[in-house]
Amino acid sequence: MTLAPQGPNGMAMARAPLLQLSGISLTFGGNPVFDGLDLVVQQGDRVALVGRNGSGKSTLMKIMAGSVEADAGNRVVPPGVTVGYMEQDPDLSGYDTLGDYAVAGLPEGEGWKVEAVAEGLRFDLSTPVATASGGERRRAALARLMAEAPELMLLDEPTNHLDISAIEWLETELQATRAAYVLISHDRAFLRRLTKATLWLDRGEARRRDSGFDGFEEWREQTWAEEDAARHKLDRKIKAEAKWAVEGISARRKRNQGRVRALEALRADRAAQIRRQGTAALELDAGPQSGKRVIEAVGIGKDFGHGPVIRDFSLRVMRGDRVAFVGPNGAGKTTLLNLLTGKMPPDTGTIALGTGLEMAVFDQARAQLDPEASLWDSLTNDPQMSVSGSSDQVLVRGTPKHVVGYLKDFLFDERQARAPVRSLSGGEKARLLLARLMARESNLLILDEPTNDLDVETLDLLQDILGEYPGTVLLVSHDRDFIDRVATQTVLLEGQGRATVYAGGWSDMQAQRALAAPAPVAAAAPVAAPAKATAAPKPAPATVRAGLSFTERKRLDDLPAVMARLEAEIAKLTELLATPDLFIAEPVKARKASDMLADRQAALAAAEEEWLELEDRAGG
Repeated sequence: MTLAPQGPNGMAMARAPLLQLSGISLTFGGNPVFDGLDLVVQQGDRVALVGRNGSGKSTLMKIMAGSVEADAGNRVVPPGVTVGYMEQDPDLSGYDTLGDYAVAGLPEGEGWKVEAVAEGLRFDLSTPVATASGGERRRAALARLMAEAPELMLLDEPTNHLDISAIEWLETELQATRAAYVLISHDRAFLRRLTKATLWLDRGEARRRDSGFDGFEEWREQTWAEEDAARHKLDRKIKAEAKWAVEGISARRKRNQGRVRALEALRADRAAQIRRQGTAALELDAGPQSGKRVIEAVGIGKDFGHGPVIRDFSLRVMRGDRVAFVGPNGAGKTTLLNLLTGKMPPDTGTIALGTGLEMAVFDQARAQLDPEASLWDSLTNDPQMSVSGSSDQVLVRGTPKHVVGYLKDFLFDERQARAPVRSLSGGEKARLLLARLMARESNLLILDEPTNDLDVETLDLLQDILGEYPGTVLLVSHDRDFIDRVATQTVLLEGQGRATVYAGGWSDMQAQRALAAPAPVAAAAPVAAPAKATAAPKPAPATVRAGLSFTERKRLDDLPAVMARLEAEIAKLTELLATPDLFIAEPVKARKASDMLADRQAALAAAEEEWLELEDRAGG
């Protein structure tokens, strides 16, 4: 239950629910996903929806959105309440461009809202749907939802395929919105910053905690410990009653039948308990040890004809290092990874790879998986896993193992073994890639966005095994929490060929950048003009911003356009709110426009203050 807000007299005020599910039951393939599930989402709720891969999070969100109908139960949305849903794989068929899809359904003249979101998420609205990547499609779906501004937003993995800058922009927007929302995400930092309640989906039951994601794991472990204690107590009681049933009854007297029936009920209760899903059996074998120096890059550069992607970059990677590469999409992270691993030659500089390297690669595009092949064939047809003369065994770190047994280690059941890869969820595809990766011996891991779609428990396990792995890891990720937990060095790519190496993870990098930023220069006292006029010094070019970091200089250059956009939005909203009888004829639209106007005015004030501060530090 949600705690009710307090009114001015100290009495609790009831908040009207935006959505209510009652007695929801749903069965897929004979297995119940939910049975008698109840859920209420109220005004102002900011809920993290968490649970293991396969626990039904996305299915529950589709039921909340009304796109999937439950077998039993009721879904109630009060009249006038709008619910928006961003799914993981949006259907853009019938639209020519991402922009066409994103503006569909918006009233005439409100396309500027989509343009504003597209700027923050950094994608091109004119991109044809036919050539758009999965990440671009998801960003278009997110832009459409945010432009529609429903009173309840349902967001299924909104940060997947967003770079860190876009994630931080989205965080700012969601912190400022007055809408309620429910989030599914694997990004701990994102959930910690945004949520005030946690809905934990576990074996068909929804447990609610009126506190944000921070602290969820302690709550989960406490719940499981209490569950284990109760199960242990029940087992002991069944054992004692069973002993009585065998030894304590010399004759079946009528007065004993109640106790016998109670024993049968205990056994039925125990049989009905659903065991918790285990964790994937992730394990890495470093194989032969590599040389001490793994990679030595000196002054490397790469230019594909549109300006430098990497310029004059040097890096030394030693055995056991965990190097994370971060930066905006398109800044060159994957290119730099390909240069450092020898897949691509540099235009300038030199790269030397160490001796005895055994490389294993996790591909963010899942290109290593054939969508039409079965899970069975995906493993047995892998040249590095196939066992000569056998069609049902795979080679796992040098030892033959039955393919179904190995799939079970990664939480796949026997029925999925012959299913096509395209039928898997994003998290299941990630686990299948990990199964292939971890079957082979390696001493250099290349992990390109390994955290996408993985649940929190699997991320914890992956983090632990990377910590114990004696080899070397090169990691591309936008998951700030994961980088903090794993990386020993972080390389920040800022675009235009610029790349900087920092010690530690994401938070360490942020601290080092703050320390390195030049202190504001105090303004010099005015000097009296000499009697004889002298030629005034030429002003510095507008693009030169002394006293600012590279990122701050770029932000200062970008802020005028941001402020101009906000001013244009404020003008349009003001004009709309001046429409006669708007609040009578369309009260919902009027309320949304008022909220948006307040948000834009606050954003403009913050942007103006930021511009003044940066301009002052830059020397005016």
